[in-house]
Amino acid sequence: MHSIRLRWVALAIFVIASSLNYLDRQVLATVAPLIGAEFRLTNQDYGYVLAAFSIVYTAAAPAAGWLIDRLGLNRGISFSVAVWSLAGVATGAVTNLTGLLAARAGLGLGEAGGIPATGKALRLYLLPRERAFGNAISQLGLSVGAMLAPVVATALAMHYGWRSAFVVTGLCGLLWIPLWNWTAQRIPPAKEDASGADRAAVGALLRDRRLWGLVVANILGMTCYTLWTNWTTIFLVREHHLTVAQAVWFAWAPPVAFNLGGLLGGVLSWRLVVRGMAPNPARRRVCYIGAVLLLVTALAPRMHSAAAATAIICLSAFFSSAYSVNLYSIPLDAFPGGNAAFGVACLTAAYGAMQTVFSPVAGGLIDAYGFTPVCLIAAILPAGGALTLFATRGAE
Repeated sequence: MHSIRLRWVALAIFVIASSLNYLDRQVLATVAPLIGAEFRLTNQDYGYVLAAFSIVYTAAAPAAGWLIDRLGLNRGISFSVAVWSLAGVATGAVTNLTGLLAARAGLGLGEAGGIPATGKALRLYLLPRERAFGNAISQLGLSVGAMLAPVVATALAMHYGWRSAFVVTGLCGLLWIPLWNWTAQRIPPAKEDASGADRAAVGALLRDRRLWGLVVANILGMTCYTLWTNWTTIFLVREHHLTVAQAVWFAWAPPVAFNLGGLLGGVLSWRLVVRGMAPNPARRRVCYIGAVLLLVTALAPRMHSAAAATAIICLSAFFSSAYSVNLYSIPLDAFPGGNAAFGVACLTAAYGAMQTVFSPVAGGLIDAYGFTPVCLIAAILPAGGALTLFATRGAE
């Protein structure tokens, strides 16, 4: 029992890195008006800054996963956190758009290793039946970072200027590195996977249809996730004619639903495993259920009040997160432990690529026709993801 508690303590320390990952990422959104005014940036310039992060993040994720598998978890995550923390600190020193683009690209390079490293930690420290729930805990850490960013950045910017927000949050990451390494030296991994040293050649993984099935299932199945993490406030303002201040009273609810959905999705697959089902079939079953229930997303624009629409959005967010935590847990057991970070990194890259394409397409449709076609598309695509996951499941 003592060993079990310690393994979860190690995961809790690791989840702090997930929180810092999103905290460093979201600080920019909070202080963007201040930076824009000082540097005289247009909205298009700001779009380029966002793209600099996303493109590097997507391209670097598979390489980051491979590097973490080769270096080992402790050195791999230490390197990633150091890179993204230094990039955050550097953002506080930029003086023009070019410097800002370079700093955000550096942040994307470092943070590309965050989610793959978390997958590696889940593989090492948790037993197979525990991993989907552990993934839900990790996503909770991401949400905490996203929620802290406006509070922390605003407070620092008001008292010490916007540059201090990047410097302080970056320094927090550098302080996390020795904390994690101290923890890792004292808490051993799970006995069932003490080394994670078994490794297949990357080429063999890239020829494995299961990996590409997961990639496609992630691209199709996570459209609702990206829709409500990026467009909820705009939806409420456009569809229900709320002010931004009024929309805040509703927009807090979907992030809570994301967290609850992830936790329930992890618990559900855990209970299926306890009842005798193998881990990955249990995770796929939750993905299938989530994909069917995500059809409710199409109803959001048809609601006649902001409260009713928010309720539908929350249901969509809930089922999307249940799908996500189980999908991202499948590579941890489907492939050798020595490839855990690379397998998760492929899903990370797929999500980044999907979001890069989906966001401008969704924006164009919203400008032309409103949210109805976007919500309909987002509702249907997860079913295609579930079918792909079923067709490429392979032997367990």
